[in-house]
Amino acid sequence: MAWFRAPEPSNVRKVPVMIPARRGPTFAREANAMRKGFAPVAGCDEAGRGPLAGPVVAAAVILDPMRIPKGLDDSKMLEPEERAVLFDKICATSEVAITIAPPARIDRDNVLRASLWALAQAVCALPRIPQLVFVDGRDSLPLQCEVKAVIGGDGIVASIAAASIVAKVTRDRLMMQLGLAHPEYGFEKHKGYSTSLHWERLRAHGPTVHHRNSFAPVRDCLNGAPLSPEAAVVNADL
Repeated sequence: MAWFRAPEPSNVRKVPVMIPARRGPTFAREANAMRKGFAPVAGCDEAGRGPLAGPVVAAAVILDPMRIPKGLDDSKMLEPEERAVLFDKICATSEVAITIAPPARIDRDNVLRASLWALAQAVCALPRIPQLVFVDGRDSLPLQCEVKAVIGGDGIVASIAAASIVAKVTRDRLMMQLGLAHPEYGFEKHKGYSTSLHWERLRAHGPTVHHRNSFAPVRDCLNGAPLSPEAAVVNADL
């Protein structure tokens, strides 16, 4: 038996599917917590878990409810120029702290533990001790105050979004400085991530003290093994 698709009736009206617009981060969770007596409230996030070189940079931010910069968003959703403008506005209106986990700590503790350490240290470095901290991701932090992990928090919670911008801009600027110190690696272009340019330069010149020796491509390079794309680290936050 032959099968065929019956033609759609000509009088059937197709209704377009409406996809809701992305709302972006809001200050709702912070405001709700403050109404319950949790003040100040901070948000924290990090940049640079995935790269083969450079530090993880963590930032913590307490936003001023009366001076929240417009346009806050997950740093990955913004252009570099937008991030730079928001970075200045956040630093001018908010309480900000930044901590760096260098490659040596990443190699010693692993990148997750080093990142959580940096996040906790950034919160502790704030001018005021927060009563509640929102952190991006699923992992809590070893802090004395209340901590709430929010998966995808940099696109939901305003203070986390602000921290993501501060961490990303700070790290990118650090990698640009490394680019000046090691021009043969092109750090200012790939920021230490596992790009084809970085692979090419790593093959040609070997690792620097800024590379993460515990990451497979760098470790293979140190051991004299050929580098292969299968050994690359997945970089979700490039």
